[in-house]
Amino acid sequence: MNPEYTQDDKTQIMSVLVYTESDQGTFKKAAFEVASYAKAVADQLGTSVTAISINVNDASPLGNFGVDKVLNVSNPSLNDFNAHTYASIIQQAAERESAQVVIVSSSADSKYLAPLLAVKLEAGYASNVIAEPSNTSPFTVKRNAFTNKAFELTQINTKIKILGVSNNAFGIVENSASASVEDFAPALPESGISVKSVDKASDKVTIADAEIVVSGGRGLKGPENWGMIEELAHVLGAATACSKPVSDLGWRPHGEHVGQTGKPVASNLYIAIGISGAIQHLAGVSASKTKVVINTDPEAPFFKAADYGVVGDAFQVVPELIEKLKAFKSQQ
Repeated sequence: MNPEYTQDDKTQIMSVLVYTESDQGTFKKAAFEVASYAKAVADQLGTSVTAISINVNDASPLGNFGVDKVLNVSNPSLNDFNAHTYASIIQQAAERESAQVVIVSSSADSKYLAPLLAVKLEAGYASNVIAEPSNTSPFTVKRNAFTNKAFELTQINTKIKILGVSNNAFGIVENSASASVEDFAPALPESGISVKSVDKASDKVTIADAEIVVSGGRGLKGPENWGMIEELAHVLGAATACSKPVSDLGWRPHGEHVGQTGKPVASNLYIAIGISGAIQHLAGVSASKTKVVINTDPEAPFFKAADYGVVGDAFQVVPELIEKLKAFKSQQ
């Protein structure tokens, strides 16, 4: 077992390293959340925050969330995500900074690369972390377990620790610093298993980044009725999603399937329309802060899990909701 931090050796710890994800040259929302989390951890350890970014047009906004230094990689060959290559880049950044704590998000990409990075750094990896460390000696974090049905305290005993922060668990905290930006040109591996992540059309909000998700189920009766889901999502600036039966029927692409067997959802607001609430679906969306259900069946399981419920016909309720929201927005 490696020794844990003491008050004396905290001063020997270099910066906390955080991998900040981006899309088409712009930081994702999750980048600012993990930066905020990294700042909180760095404050506990009495050190600074270094971020690693890849092909970002302007990395300076990270300073608004407590980042002191940004290592910015610019290479057109890295526009498509590759788990092995990205893990190698972060490994080299961690070694350069002598980082003993590495922070990543809980996106699909980060979940691909984190185990590979853990092997490269001989590090312990805790996923689904929902709070800053409760103790740094021994290093202990709180994380979701059993598909968000329980919490557990996990102790990491390796010298280097990798933490995967659950979406929307910590929040975005402004903590202004003056972030210096340095060019970083790591050696790239010659080959590797390519994992390309495709979440969305370029003009739509992704499920992973969305503050609000509007989801539809078989209660919509067919793909021809999906227009009102998309219209409601447009009014709210939300992502669209669906239940597993809907994607299995081919009404919607599988990339929109959310639930335990699909994409997990941890949005601030989740609106379920015509979804009864099978246990697998509820498990995958339980991390959402506020859940609203619209269904004609008052006995639908989703009502027991929802914060707010409307018993009614979606074909009547949703159009009226859209009109009310449009009227409200026009007054702003």
